[in-house]
Amino acid sequence: MHPHPLSLAVLLLLVAKAAVMCVAVTTALHGFRGCAVREFSFVAQKPGCKGLRITTEACWGRCHTWEKPVPDPPYIQRHHRVCTYSRIRHMTARLPGCQPDVSPLYHYPMALHCHCAICSTQDTECETF
Repeated sequence: MHPHPLSLAVLLLLVAKAAVMCVAVTTALHGFRGCAVREFSFVAQKPGCKGLRITTEACWGRCHTWEKPVPDPPYIQRHHRVCTYSRIRHMTARLPGCQPDVSPLYHYPMALHCHCAICSTQDTECETF
């Protein structure tokens, strides 16, 4: 027994719509410019304790940045912004298996709101700008 031509057409239409939606979502993420709060997982570690997987909220995104040459030193004008925290909540986790002389407390930020700003080494690991 062969499938009805109309059933086959409906199935192909559904598959095509799903493919278009996947492309649209992927394209939207690649084309996204700005900052957003996004779920992030990492392994919290410190000497004398075992690691602990933590899931939190962190900043993620791309910010408008540019450089242009200028005739006077330093011969370049830079405008570099990074996606970073604008509001955070200080969180604390208890690491397992710590040695008696090591505090099991591990402090980390949880992003509440993010924005594009100049990179500050106080709270962000900055590349060389």
